[in-house]
Amino acid sequence: MAAARPAPETATQRLQRLLSLVPWLLQHPGVSVAEAAAEFGVTEQQIDDDLNLLFVCGTPGGTHAELIDAQWEDGHIYLSNADDIAAPMRLTRDEAVTLTAGLHALVASLVQPDVVERTLAKLRSASLEVDGPTLDLDIDDGRQHPAMEPIREALSGRRRLHLTYWVPSRDESTERDVDPMRVLNLDGHWYLEGWCHRALGVRLFRLDRIESAIVLEADGTPPEGARPRNLEVDVFVPGEDDLTVVIEAEPDSAWIGDYYPTESVAHRDDGSVLITMKVADPALVQRLMLQLGGSARVVEPADLAERIADEARAALLAYEGPPSVSGAPD
Repeated sequence: MAAARPAPETATQRLQRLLSLVPWLLQHPGVSVAEAAAEFGVTEQQIDDDLNLLFVCGTPGGTHAELIDAQWEDGHIYLSNADDIAAPMRLTRDEAVTLTAGLHALVASLVQPDVVERTLAKLRSASLEVDGPTLDLDIDDGRQHPAMEPIREALSGRRRLHLTYWVPSRDESTERDVDPMRVLNLDGHWYLEGWCHRALGVRLFRLDRIESAIVLEADGTPPEGARPRNLEVDVFVPGEDDLTVVIEAEPDSAWIGDYYPTESVAHRDDGSVLITMKVADPALVQRLMLQLGGSARVVEPADLAERIADEARAALLAYEGPPSVSGAPD
């Protein structure tokens, strides 16, 4: 009967074993290959493959003096020249700060929060054992937002949320039911991503704009086919009903094409640009054009361009003041 083949493992799993294997072998010189395999729950062939890999590993330089020396021809393992790898890791203060910040972000995103909390506790404990000021960071990990606790409850229990959400583009509060999918941080702001039953699509909700969040009894499992957005490509995903707007911007307002999600940006010889974008709320474009004071204008659609022109004319009339009365004393 053929021997069972070892289950496939990821590169991360193998790396974790190798980092544990080196210090263990140094502490147990002459241990047999079979004992090492039993200790790490792998086959003798996997240990043999690990030792062959370790044999070509070491500190930068690449010469024999920098490589790990591994010998196991007689079935017993002897490892040397690996003290640097076996030494406990020492973090610089900057590295500790970076690691702590990353762990806080993991806690807020609900990725194995119990494991992360234990790791944070160990990191804080280690910082107390070294000279210098205690590592005490004031980090926005999302938990200071009132909505975070009901969001965590809804995610862990797969329940639906009822949100009262402020939409700044319309300066109004909206009511909507959301099936939560995940919590994430983008450009310094915390967001809830979920299936919105009002928009019938996946949407992002900024936590500081959630006025209230109530956990409902309804099942909060997103519908089949709902997927988190690929944030490496683009945070903004236009909807089918979004309006296509074409903007002509002078050189000093050409930054619009870099700052906002666009469909296309055509650069002209004089430095101006023609920008095509999708917008869910035309009021956003309307306010932007008024703020830029004529250095950008809407080309299409024509009715939006006319509304912006009317509002600009009304604003200018307000600055003229009441008409003077003929013959009135100064």
